[in-house]
Amino acid sequence: MIKRSLKDIEQMVMGKGLKREYEDITIEGVSTDSRSIKEGQLFVPLIGEVFNGHIFLKDAYKNGAKAALWSKNEPLPDIDIPLIIVDDTLLALHNLAKAYRNQLNVKVVGITGSNGKTTTKDIVASLLSTKYRTKKTLGNFNNDIGCPLTILSLDEDTEMAVIEMGTERFGEISRLTSIAKPDVAIITSIGRAHLENLFTKENIAKAKLEILEGLHPDGLFIYFGDDPTLKKVLKDFPIKHRILSYGLESHNDYVAELDSMDEKGIYFTLKSPFEKSFHLPMIGRHNLFNALAAIIVSQHFDIPIELIQEGFNSIDKTGMRDELIYAKGFTILNDSYKSNPDSLLAQLETLYNMDNYSQKITVIGDMLGLGEVEIKLHEEVGKSIDGEKIDYIFTIGPLAKHLGEAAKSNVGKDRVIHSDSKEELIEKLKKVIKPNSIVLVKASRALELEDVVKTLMKELVLI
Repeated sequence: MIKRSLKDIEQMVMGKGLKREYEDITIEGVSTDSRSIKEGQLFVPLIGEVFNGHIFLKDAYKNGAKAALWSKNEPLPDIDIPLIIVDDTLLALHNLAKAYRNQLNVKVVGITGSNGKTTTKDIVASLLSTKYRTKKTLGNFNNDIGCPLTILSLDEDTEMAVIEMGTERFGEISRLTSIAKPDVAIITSIGRAHLENLFTKENIAKAKLEILEGLHPDGLFIYFGDDPTLKKVLKDFPIKHRILSYGLESHNDYVAELDSMDEKGIYFTLKSPFEKSFHLPMIGRHNLFNALAAIIVSQHFDIPIELIQEGFNSIDKTGMRDELIYAKGFTILNDSYKSNPDSLLAQLETLYNMDNYSQKITVIGDMLGLGEVEIKLHEEVGKSIDGEKIDYIFTIGPLAKHLGEAAKSNVGKDRVIHSDSKEELIEKLKKVIKPNSIVLVKASRALELEDVVKTLMKELVLI
């Protein structure tokens, strides 16, 4: 993590007002959360729509903060702690991360995309870790706060950093890539997410392509070449960087063929530019593409081919994504962290292909952020569900209710069950789940359906 004197910090954030007697004090690490701040860290109080972090300065100091940034528009506090005055604390956090990134001898892999970016991050980091000292974005810490904090958490001897970048509107990836300055940029896919602000898939692609603004002039751009929207937008998009694509279609630079899938993962063969078979211990056909992106990165940074499988075998997966949980007599496929139409359809396909289960159940919550077409998209997914391959559909949330209603025509009215609360949903599930069932749980983050997963694991015993 960053270790710098307060004099250096003041210069890096372009601040002022630090008293001379504090200049030689050294901070170790940065935090924006007064509750979890660690001894010796710099506290950065942020201002959001419903909170002002400046009011928690005393808590931060009590919990170990050694110094703090401070907005010039806030009254000075009555506490004896070194302060650096800045125009805007979020901008100062960005400036600090930019300056630190420029001081590090580290290669950065930046990853964005509508779906698959977190899993791709996990796979890329695992492959790079077979040769290099590697760090990655923790969890889903991929916004204009999480990205700079990830940079600032890097140790001075870090050789590789894998940084996830999320966006909901134009300009966000532009800011993040200016901070991270990636040497490799990956776009995993363009899906129907964040339509509320970006309106079309073409706009989503353009927003993701902002990642190239910060890409090193000699950097590598990697993208999913089977994605029709990306292919369409890239035709008219000027790119000066080296480009490599991946997918199943033969025009890609890296082409793979899916061999088989089971609960132990997917088995595939890379056909081009060289031929070799691999096993990825992750379920779901969609993860083949994430693995291909990681293979390209590993090749770019001279990871020996024989270490790729070793990297696949030791992936540290982020939770609540493609998470297969063996409960007491039944199985849960927990993918409750996020949802959009494309990721839900991909997970349903995974469920269809999960053999050896006596019963297949899906729990579907609202897919948020879809704008004016939210009801239409829920209905489209509902109509597409294969009633021959799903035994029950449970829905929760007003939007998911539309999905369930649309699914009744091909699944059956008696096999689509709606609930208005998680408590009601859990009780209804308990009455239906049989031994050797598999239950897919998927919804947008705001629904927090991991609560359903935890309760079923704790309370339902079918052994």
